[in-house]
Amino acid sequence: MVVMTAKLSKKKLLIAAAAVVLAVVLVFCLKNARPAPDDVPANSHAAFLSSFGYSIEDAPVQVGQVQIPTEPSEVFDRYNALQKSQGYDLSALAGRSVTRYVYKLSGAGEGEWYATVLEYRGEIVGGDVADSAPGGRMHGFAQSA
Repeated sequence: MVVMTAKLSKKKLLIAAAAVVLAVVLVFCLKNARPAPDDVPANSHAAFLSSFGYSIEDAPVQVGQVQIPTEPSEVFDRYNALQKSQGYDLSALAGRSVTRYVYKLSGAGEGEWYATVLEYRGEIVGGDVADSAPGGRMHGFAQSA
């Protein structure tokens, strides 16, 4: 059995404690200096959707986690076909949770229109634009309402 001992002076102990406190304060300050997480997606999503000619209201009307199914189904296959038509493929994220942001669109056409943006690790991985009417329509971002 090997036993090691270290001799610390009070000065070294105080310096180590001060370094730990400084690190904690620095992490706290950096965390609070960043924009709130809710602001970042809304701003970047607004820019993304405006590139397709859409304008969103201030904040998402709904935010939640959605798990991409591991087993394909008819509904998922139809939705993923829409995603593939706009350059996304949700099957690559099978079994993973993505964040779903839903925004109310301003001036997108007759009735209420909503844009859904799916995001995984800060990257947009899919979404759609749909109206809220019974039997409503849904299409990709690039198609006009």
